[in-house]
Amino acid sequence: MAVSLKDPQDGDLGEVADINVTPFIDVILVLLIIFMVAAPLSTVDVAVDLPVSNAQPQPRPETPVFLTVKGDLSLALGNDAVPREALQATLDQRTSNDREQRIFLRADGAVAYRELMEVMNLLRKAGYLKIALVGLEDTGQGAPAAGP
Repeated sequence: MAVSLKDPQDGDLGEVADINVTPFIDVILVLLIIFMVAAPLSTVDVAVDLPVSNAQPQPRPETPVFLTVKGDLSLALGNDAVPREALQATLDQRTSNDREQRIFLRADGAVAYRELMEVMNLLRKAGYLKIALVGLEDTGQGAPAAGP
């Protein structure tokens, strides 16, 4: 509440309705400085020319071929263990020599990237160039769902 400094004998003791905006302006200026300093820190400085993907989701085959790299680096084709040396023969048998068929590659989270690349090189050497990496799909409802 503000009081007028007029002569009290005028009989008019009205209130002054002016708001002191100086503290408000000070707070706004401090916030502006904080955002000006913090904004450049939140950006990524690595220049990358990212490609644009317009790929449509592919229909899932009736009997997908899953190749799994387990945590101990052993391989499994479907539910059956397969040695690395016999991978090409087993894949040819499973796919009826159809090397255009997509192979869904799954790996344990503990498998190193180098080991995963070695398995991909084995697939490439066997003639299977269509490889889909299988990961977990975030459904936004707690537990993630598995999906290719």
